[in-house]
Amino acid sequence: MKLIRFRHASQIHTGVLNDRGVVAVAEINARLGTKIPNDLLSIIQQDASSQLTGIDEVPAIPLVEIIPLVPYDTPPKIWCIGLNYRSHADDIQAVQPEEPASFMKPASCMFQPETDIVLPPADVSDDVDAEGELGVIVGRTCRFVPAENVKDVIFGYTTTLDLTALDVLRKNPRYLTRAKSIDTFFSFGPVVVTADEIPDVDLLEVITEHNHSICSRDFVRNMRTRPFELVRYHSDFMTLHPGDLISTGCPKGARIRAGDRVRARVDGVGTLSATVRQGTREPKF
Repeated sequence: MKLIRFRHASQIHTGVLNDRGVVAVAEINARLGTKIPNDLLSIIQQDASSQLTGIDEVPAIPLVEIIPLVPYDTPPKIWCIGLNYRSHADDIQAVQPEEPASFMKPASCMFQPETDIVLPPADVSDDVDAEGELGVIVGRTCRFVPAENVKDVIFGYTTTLDLTALDVLRKNPRYLTRAKSIDTFFSFGPVVVTADEIPDVDLLEVITEHNHSICSRDFVRNMRTRPFELVRYHSDFMTLHPGDLISTGCPKGARIRAGDRVRARVDGVGTLSATVRQGTREPKF
């Protein structure tokens, strides 16, 4: 099942994406008498996706009439994995770590799909890359998950764009969180695919496109630490909650400038695109 959050006729909805368009949860509830939450994070938290059945006769909204949004504005946690492909480590002349190079990002750095990545003023950063990645969405509260049970705690998968201020990072690797947390330096979605739709995650190909050309591509099976192990590993350190997101790394990032177009693509999961524009120093109080 493919789920999406979107704007239609000035209202925000959650719905099921199919070959007819998008079937809104509100319409499903009205037609079928269900009480499914009209909020994707709540659907994940309440394990309500199994109720989204029997919707073949429920009218769909054409895709051209909707504006896709991030699946939810404030993920409980956003974990990202650095240097998970050797090609990415080589690209930025870094040593690939033995353990997952994980770091967290704030929800304040997110942008909406199909909108703008706003580059910071040059004195903040003048060397930014954009990285298309596969995102894993946790579906159950869990801790110390055995390897054989990881499938049971994954809700689904999505596409992410993770950005880095490379010049900030070069100053000192301890500045990683700062280099990753600038406004508009992350997005995910707009589609979330439930785990049952992906029979073998290792076969997924992760692609970053830059100005309509492929910048990098590689298969999940070539990650140093693959998605199931990332979930298991992080559950050793903290309780994971429904809606937590792990962005699993990029083969190689695309250096971006104002006027560029960048897109993350994971066939079978979805695409996530943005244009790039230059921001200015505008004080806000």
